[in-house]
Order: sequence, then structure tokens, then C-alpha cells
Amino acid sequence: MPINPEAVGLKGEPSTTTWTSKDSILYALGVGAGHDELAFTTENSIGIDQRALPTQVVTLVGVSDVFAKIGSFNPAMLVHGEQRIELASELPVSGSVETIAEITAIYDKGKGAVVELTFTSKDTETGNLVFTNVMSAFIRGEGGWGGDRGPSGPRNEAPDRAPDHEVTYQTSEDQALLYRLSGDRNPLHSDPQFAALAGFDRPILHGLCTYGFSGRALLHTLCDGDPARFGGMEGRFSSPVFPGEALTVSMWVDGEGGFFKTSGSDGRIVFDSGRFTLR
Repeated sequence: MPINPEAVGLKGEPSTTTWTSKDSILYALGVGAGHDELAFTTENSIGIDQRALPTQVVTLVGVSDVFAKIGSFNPAMLVHGEQRIELASELPVSGSVETIAEITAIYDKGKGAVVELTFTSKDTETGNLVFTNVMSAFIRGEGGWGGDRGPSGPRNEAPDRAPDHEVTYQTSEDQALLYRLSGDRNPLHSDPQFAALAGFDRPILHGLCTYGFSGRALLHTLCDGDPARFGGMEGRFSSPVFPGEALTVSMWVDGEGGFFKTSGSDGRIVFDSGRFTLR
């Protein structure tokens, strides 16, 4: 069992990520923004100041050496399980952050291990916290050492009633080819032969692209399109999405934000246990 349960608390070396106005536009296009969202897709429209989509923070953590501290495992057995983002303030359209990654939990699920990593990103000039990413990964075949199983079941349960809002966005057949330009060049999302090796009949969409589509729906529906009001979002990836599918985001409002889930074209849940926080 090569996973090291004693790795909790270990940190990676600091890494620096810098992004530009062009990067912010490219990300917005990659998660489906277009002519109706010129504040996010252009930098020189008359009377419109450029702004960044809050979910862009998932692309700004850089590559960390912290994975090597978890232990040795087959990367092909790793699946992105959950993702949470928290923004201390509105994300600027350009900037630079220093990120430190920490292993914050390792759970024994029997047939696999769940590893939680927290990435804390601070402005390189001021030292102020800008955003935090928390991701969990399920690594098949790495459990069974008798450790803490951790939490089980859905963390965020939507109310047992019809959603207050539903928004449907259409992804394009080429969505993954555009999204990959924001950093994730995994051929699973672009190469049919590689996708076949992973058991898919064609490349699948990045989970974090689905995350970005969901974030756009939350931003425009619950924040009136104002990124300064977007505090954070979290949830669990529950099913792969194929480029060209329609994504429907169902939202339930409460006093601090709301709950949400995202469905694919056939109605299956592709992102579950969603929770959104207003700032």
C-alpha cells in the first residue's frame, strides 16, 4: 500500500502563477461565455469594463510537487472527486499569486483512498489572500490500511422541492479543444485513441469545464452577473460529460447562497452536492 497516511499536513514548495487579460478571456470562452457576456469575453467594448469569471481560479494554482509526498501510485487510477473554491475578493483580470499546496486529509475507503489537497493563493505583491482551491481525488486500489474512512454520503443536500431556478447551456462539439488552452492538456479530452484506452468511445469534457459552466449559471442567476458577489462554490463530480451535451444547472436559493446540481442532456446528474456562497 504505497499511499502514506502520515503525509497529512505536508506542504509543497511555493509556486507562482501569473495571468493576463487574454488568459481571462480565453478561460471565459472555454466555459461557454459569448456575445451576451462581453464583460468577460472582450477587453475593449465601449462602456464595458473587463472582468474575470470567478471559477477561473481553478486554472491558476500551477503545478505542485505536493503529489509526490502522498506516496507512489498509478496516476491512471486517480479520479477528480470534489472541488471547492473560495474567493476572498473579486478575481482581477490579470495578476500574480503565490500558491502553497497542503495535504489536508487522507481517507481509507477500502477499495481506494481519498486525498484532499488545499491550495492557498496569495497576491505576490501584497501577500493578501486572493483565493483558495480545495480538491479531493479518489485513487482506486490504494485503500485498505484500516484508516479513518472520513465523511460519507452527500455533504450538501438540496431542499426536497422544485428548484427555484434552472439554466441550460449548450456545450459545443469543440468545447474541450478550447478549454484545454487554459492549461489542462490531458489527451483524454482531445485524442480519440487515448480516450479509447480509458474506456470512452470519444474524448470527454474536462470536469472543471463543467464546473465553469455551472459557475456561470450561478453567477448570472444568483449574483446578477456581478463577480464581486460570488463567494465560492463546491460539489462532487458524478458522471463524465461529452462535448456537445447540454448542461442544466438547477438551483435552490437560501439566505447565504444556495444549493445546486448540474445535469447532462439525458437528465443524469453530472455534478452533485453543489453548494454556492454569496459574498
